[in-house]
Amino acid sequence: MYGQLTALILLAVIQTIEVPHHISLTVVEPGDNLTLTCIVIGKEIGLFYWYKLNFGYMIQTIASGSFTKITLQGQFKNPRFNVTKEGDLHSLIIRNISKEDEATYFCQAGAAYLMKFINGTNLAVNGKKISVHVKQSPETASVQLGASMTLQCSLLYTNKESRAQCPGEHSVHWFRAGSGGFHPGIIYTHSNRSDEQEERSCVYSLSKTIQNSSDAGTYYCAVVTCGEILFGEGTKVEIIFLWGPAVTVLTVLLALSVIVIAVLIFSRD
Repeated sequence: MYGQLTALILLAVIQTIEVPHHISLTVVEPGDNLTLTCIVIGKEIGLFYWYKLNFGYMIQTIASGSFTKITLQGQFKNPRFNVTKEGDLHSLIIRNISKEDEATYFCQAGAAYLMKFINGTNLAVNGKKISVHVKQSPETASVQLGASMTLQCSLLYTNKESRAQCPGEHSVHWFRAGSGGFHPGIIYTHSNRSDEQEERSCVYSLSKTIQNSSDAGTYYCAVVTCGEILFGEGTKVEIIFLWGPAVTVLTVLLALSVIVIAVLIFSRD
């Protein structure tokens, strides 16, 4: 009898356990728009919520309210987010998606003492699509010993919206690869900056005095922005040696001496 009772209890427990719902995966590109849907069947007046869950963080309430009126909450009260309801279909619209939107989204509905998660979606955002590139100028530079040179590293954006994706200052590094082999060394980790063309470009300058032949080589700039490192194509710096009047006179005298010696040798023959 006890065995039959135990079996009945276990069967009742098993029947009351709900099978976990599968959370779907949606992969989007930066800048895309996405609509998440949640179907709630039932005419009774109840409560409804949209939630966002980032791994390692507390859950955030995106929107809440009754079946008749749902409003956005807190930081989600901005033009990128919107909630709609058409019959039993609830929708969460996210516009201009960025990497920060990557999370798990849930909808929840029910009465005050009986709430139920309807479904969930894991939102994954591909790598950031940054419409920006780095251009160095000049491509080559010929400099005398003791003279100074100025190199420029321009961070060019396609438009102002691309600039807005990565606000704030950027970390800029300058490297030099020696002519004897690629052994880069950091020269500077900051430089002067000027914004141009309605904030569609940032220009960083490096001024350096050429002191000896070891300063020759290819100079590269690297800009850290939006979590990525963008490299310039490099500027090849060559050192030129210009002869002064004294060097010219000595060269001429040396040439004349060689000629005189050659004439004397042939005249003996």
